[in-house]
Amino acid sequence: MQTKVENNKAWFLVMPVFLIVAFSAIIPLMTVVNYSVQDIFDPQTRYFVGTEWFKQVILDSRLHEALLRQFIYSLTILTIEVPLGICVALMMPTKGRGASIALILVAIPLLIPWNVVGTIWQIFGRADIGLFGAFMSYIGVDYNYASNPTDAWLTVVLMDVWHWTPLVALLCYSGLRAIPEVYYQAARIDRASRWAVFRYIQLPKLTNVLIIGVLLRFMDSFMIYTEPFVLTGGGPGSSTTFLSQALVQQAIGQFDLGPAAAFSLVYFLIILLVCWVFYTTIMNMQKDK
Repeated sequence: MQTKVENNKAWFLVMPVFLIVAFSAIIPLMTVVNYSVQDIFDPQTRYFVGTEWFKQVILDSRLHEALLRQFIYSLTILTIEVPLGICVALMMPTKGRGASIALILVAIPLLIPWNVVGTIWQIFGRADIGLFGAFMSYIGVDYNYASNPTDAWLTVVLMDVWHWTPLVALLCYSGLRAIPEVYYQAARIDRASRWAVFRYIQLPKLTNVLIIGVLLRFMDSFMIYTEPFVLTGGGPGSSTTFLSQALVQQAIGQFDLGPAAAFSLVYFLIILLVCWVFYTTIMNMQKDK
């Protein structure tokens, strides 16, 4: 009986990836950890302070406000974009030239850079030259995202929905196309309604795709920075100042590198924890079914 010899040459192909990850992720992360336990006065003067910055960050009321604002924003985004993305995917054609045209049109917002998206909506929402702002004024709505916190919040949400719902739609569309035709044939034989087909065939088959979509959209919305910064600058007041903007203000605006490093690590751990909770909850729901 011959003993099978394992071929480990494939590791030579994987090692460059590990080296790139170590250089681009692990080393900067360790640098941030180093900064988070020091009080830095200048490049040559620094003192070890232990966990002092972490205690300060955790007890900071600005962090609590930004964290609450961030959770509300991310949950709002998921509540709107996931059902809307599923609906868009279901309405898209599946065959012919129309399917290709629909895919191109849906994907267009995803091709626009984040800072350009903020600029587009900054112009789009102005009452003097923007279509959306002019339309709101025309119907008698006192709309001004630059001075009204509610208008600013709704505009940021609408901007994100426009920009990222296509990602959920494309993921769902690919999941729908992967469903074998035999399921639909069986449903037609049983004269199942359109809702029954969606409830018992399409939605269960989309579960894995939706898990990916929810995690991607949560992580991205929880780290949002460029679009609201360009659109509102975090205002009016602090109504659209999310965690990433609060971190940048502390690190660059105030140059508090130690507290900012501790802030970024807490931020990183929050994202990991919430993503783990999301994933575990969804997978447990699948097992219960």
